[in-house]
Amino acid sequence: MVRTAPGAIGGRPLVLDGGLATRLESYGCDLGGGLWSARTLADEPDLVRRAHRDYFEAGADVATAAGYQASIPGLTARGFTRREAVGLLVRSVDLARSERDAFGSGLVAAGVGPYGAARADGSEYTGDYDLDEDGLHAWHRERWRVLAGAGADLMACETVPSLPEARALARLLDEVPGPRAWISFSCRDGEHLGDGTPLRRAAAELAPLHAAGRLVAVGVNCTAPRHVLSLVRAVAEAGLPAIAYPNSGESWDASRGRWTGLSEPGGFGEAAVSWYEAGAVLVGGCCRTGPEHVRSVRAHLDGHLGTGP
Repeated sequence: MVRTAPGAIGGRPLVLDGGLATRLESYGCDLGGGLWSARTLADEPDLVRRAHRDYFEAGADVATAAGYQASIPGLTARGFTRREAVGLLVRSVDLARSERDAFGSGLVAAGVGPYGAARADGSEYTGDYDLDEDGLHAWHRERWRVLAGAGADLMACETVPSLPEARALARLLDEVPGPRAWISFSCRDGEHLGDGTPLRRAAAELAPLHAAGRLVAVGVNCTAPRHVLSLVRAVAEAGLPAIAYPNSGESWDASRGRWTGLSEPGGFGEAAVSWYEAGAVLVGGCCRTGPEHVRSVRAHLDGHLGTGP
């Protein structure tokens, strides 16, 4: 098996996958309810494998495992035993690893969603939580320990809306032996996290973990593409490698229950080059992006760097 080593970050940019839930929905999966894509870990694991395979074949270097909404409290609240919940967390990594191994190259990142994802109330975009930093540290601890020992190459801490939650995750990264991580924030505009903290401030606080070799990048996901360039620059100005995997550019219209706007993969790939030039070393897509977006990112970056076939 050939893999891209985590140490390659900082050389050529690594291409992330696109929206896992988006891909599962394209197969006809019903992801309604509080578990969202985590339901498929128990009900349709073969489709999770298929989604990872689709993204590797589209050019992704990194598969993010389906752990975003798979918390132990969330799973047990919906009828799984604690043992079953732990098993599903491990399965999320195993499924991604099996497809990576079959493909022959790439990395697997264990998906670590925010507290707000388990609440399923949209608070992953605001940071309006009922837990402080210590409470968040305790809430994440058990899942973190399971995923840190599951065999992933990286820990993908994503859609983090607040500085207290980032601090809680950083403490766990510092405390628990295991793979390196990235921390990616959901941002309200081109400067601030969901809770209003300037991204530059958050990146500066996390810089010691990068210097210690535990944190590979800081950045943004699940945010409108128009905000990404300034956010990547803020991370770079704090002296850190950046990660960027925004939404497609479409917006959710809650009143009509549907997505609106345009999702143009070609434009997404062109924008990815500007994010890379600004300091992003990991680039991909989040909600409403699919293999066509990943393929475009791969083609545009390879063309820009002269590394294509």
